Amino acid sequence: MQNGARYQAVWEILTAVFEDKIPADNVINDYLRNRKYIGAKDRRFIVERVWQIIRNRMKLEFDAGSRESRKILLYAVRDRLAEVFDGSAYGMAPLREEEKQWLAEENEKPYPDYVEAECPAWLFAKIRDMAFCKALNQPATTDVRAHGISRDELRHKLAAEGIEAVAGVYAPQCLKISGRLVLNNCMAWQNGEMEVQDEASQVAALLADVRPEHKIIDYCCGAGGKALALSDILHNEGHILAYDIDAKRLEAIKPRMMRLKVKNIELTDIIADSDKGFDRFILDVPCSGSGTWRRAPDAKFRLTKQRLDSLKNMQAELLGIAANKTKPGGRIIYMTCSILHEENEEQIAAFCRQNKNFAPVNIKELWQQKIAAPYPVGDERYLRMSPLTTGTDGFFVCVLEKKF
Repeated sequence: MQNGARYQAVWEILTAVFEDKIPADNVINDYLRNRKYIGAKDRRFIVERVWQIIRNRMKLEFDAGSRESRKILLYAVRDRLAEVFDGSAYGMAPLREEEKQWLAEENEKPYPDYVEAECPAWLFAKIRDMAFCKALNQPATTDVRAHGISRDELRHKLAAEGIEAVAGVYAPQCLKISGRLVLNNCMAWQNGEMEVQDEASQVAALLADVRPEHKIIDYCCGAGGKALALSDILHNEGHILAYDIDAKRLEAIKPRMMRLKVKNIELTDIIADSDKGFDRFILDVPCSGSGTWRRAPDAKFRLTKQRLDSLKNMQAELLGIAANKTKPGGRIIYMTCSILHEENEEQIAAFCRQNKNFAPVNIKELWQQKIAAPYPVGDERYLRMSPLTTGTDGFFVCVLEKKF
């Protein structure tokens, strides 16, 4: 493909992404799936350019003074306009005179803080940390978890396939891969010897402190990542109930269980009112996903104040269910992939005010029992991980024990 045709594809994808209705990953995958004729090198170019523009969207919008995808693209490639807007049969339409005049009028205003941070203004007002926001806008490594074999064994197997991986800092089964990883071409993945899972999420599974004799539920299990990690921690022993209200999500877990040879997880979309007395209630609640912006920088533009309020209400409701179903001496492991205090510390504080029979476990002591690396934060009630402090996704964990 000529560059003009490549950028035509970039523009068409961005036009759909900037409607802020569908995740960019889905838009990109659907676009390329319907165009089998686009070769591998062209696909890589298109995808990399789309993500680069998304990561700089706020600056480009500010410079362009517009949210129109063509104007944003014009600013993104203004150093090679003739090459991109070449007017070829499958390429971008050539520049119009008014566009040339518009481009000549450069915006020399300094970026407001939220624009420099690449964070919507209302969210930046909550975060107020430039370095943190910039760290959340950097591309992430692909983190994988060795499953059923040691980390060193997995690293050697990946090296034999030409995949370079380095050990994670905290989770003992974690490897980090900087290059592109095509799972379907990876024998270690096909053989059930690894799973893709961010290191912070792997740490959270360890802090659940599960044992084979425990009655365990992974509530809101979603794609099943936590339950699969817990299964490996238990060496396929014991019993894990994985619940989600969406039966389709549960169906999607079954092939993963088969590939990983997992036998101790029971999937269900129904929990009876009488089903109580859990030793470990894993509660990875629906949240803003703000801690995953490194992997999905478009998500910040789809989050609204109304959606955040709805999520907070849901989190409080789920904590109430967990409190009712956890037995005395049992624990709720509350976790989010959010960096926002109102979904994390504030939720826990409100819950503890209403439930005097629950209190946070000293998570530093728990960490030291499970993880060799030094505890990375100061607070002993909550674990907060982030790309800035731990080189992971943004993640929050609080372990609440039921006293009576």
